Amino acid sequence: MADSTYDCVIIGSGPGGYVAAIRAAQLGMKTAVIEKDTIGGRCLNYACIPAKAVLRTADVLSEIRDAGEFGITVGTPQVDFTAVSARRQKVVSTLTGGVAGLFKKNQIELIDGEGSLAGEGQVTVGDRLLAAKTIILATGSVKRPIPGAEFGGRVIGTEEAWALSDLPATMAVVGAGASGSEIASAYARLGVEVALFEALDRVLPTEDADVSKVAERGFKKQGIKVHTATLVKNVESTGSSVKFTYNDQPGEVDWLVIAAGRGPDIEALGLESAGVKLADDGLIEVDGAMHTSVAGVYAIGDLVHGPALAHKASDEGVIAVEGAAGLPVHPLAYVDIPRATFSTPNVASFGLTEAQAREQGYDVVVGKVQYGAVGAGTVYGDRTGLVKIVGEKKYGELLGGHIVGSKATELIQELVNTRALEGGYTEVAHLVHGHPTMSEAVMEAARAADGWLIHG
Repeated sequence: MADSTYDCVIIGSGPGGYVAAIRAAQLGMKTAVIEKDTIGGRCLNYACIPAKAVLRTADVLSEIRDAGEFGITVGTPQVDFTAVSARRQKVVSTLTGGVAGLFKKNQIELIDGEGSLAGEGQVTVGDRLLAAKTIILATGSVKRPIPGAEFGGRVIGTEEAWALSDLPATMAVVGAGASGSEIASAYARLGVEVALFEALDRVLPTEDADVSKVAERGFKKQGIKVHTATLVKNVESTGSSVKFTYNDQPGEVDWLVIAAGRGPDIEALGLESAGVKLADDGLIEVDGAMHTSVAGVYAIGDLVHGPALAHKASDEGVIAVEGAAGLPVHPLAYVDIPRATFSTPNVASFGLTEAQAREQGYDVVVGKVQYGAVGAGTVYGDRTGLVKIVGEKKYGELLGGHIVGSKATELIQELVNTRALEGGYTEVAHLVHGHPTMSEAVMEAARAADGWLIHG
């Protein structure tokens, strides 16, 4: 017999789990969240948030170094990495404390331990047995090594990279996707000699090719040594460095960071014994309401298909809870979820790339505008950024948006919202945008797609 009974039990307190818990409580469910580590999960404690805290320090440092261009004379700035780390931890503790406060406000019980499915609507955690009408799996993902390498010593994952106690002299980052690019961009600007390796033929290989080109130029300008179409092999961690080879050349750095992919954290969940079906790639199979093959059991976030993004997990958590509560829900259109990389330059996108749109047979129209085409680009010192809109010619459908440059991660939302509200690039082209703002570049790119670019 169960020790405690709930309407909803959630395993994992990251952005998917804690948002699901709050929504469940709002809908009147007696809710408990099981967390084996610290409230907030990996995103708040080890990944998204600490990453952005360190990146923000690098951004401020870059602005100080560029102050002369704006008529301000300053001395050579010095990086106090101990203070950087202290601020990172303060940011993390502030946000995790906020989540704890939301749990208290919504009367959500937080249970310390590792949760596992026990069948028939039950979950074990330690020596306790919990019963729940609805169980949501939200344990996130774990790091994966590259072939021929193992984590340990000075071979680390992205989470450890953001938590280094001292600023190293040299670093190699394997994987030039979003996480690897952010690490490389942050540490290079903080004064580390960084080499960035990517097995595919360009950095940020899932982004539009035009965006990758601009991003790579920006990375190289920061002093990052970029190696694309390159495999890192023969990785060997010693007491004080990591040795490896690439293109038959030797390499040696203080730290080697593997940022080449992650896998679902499912080992302790008891999926097989509970009858939860997995896809061939090891992810949990769910329907559009996030329901697994077992009645009353849902899975969200990095455990299921779709982009491994915190905001995607949060929305899936809401869908799972509302579906369990009997409310009407609609599956997410994964391609239209905004993607964001907080490197310098910022990169953000949604929808189809130009190549993907052409491959799918659309009659493609493209609108491209550099930031320098609008006043704000010159005023704020970023003329090299780019906005690219991919559309369908006949009906004006907005198929994708791709931005690289300052505030790209904020600017993309306008295009995401336009698509969600069934607008097209013609509507964006005719909307009045504030002047002088970077958002005018989005408007001008839409005008370019519509055939009447004004500034360009």
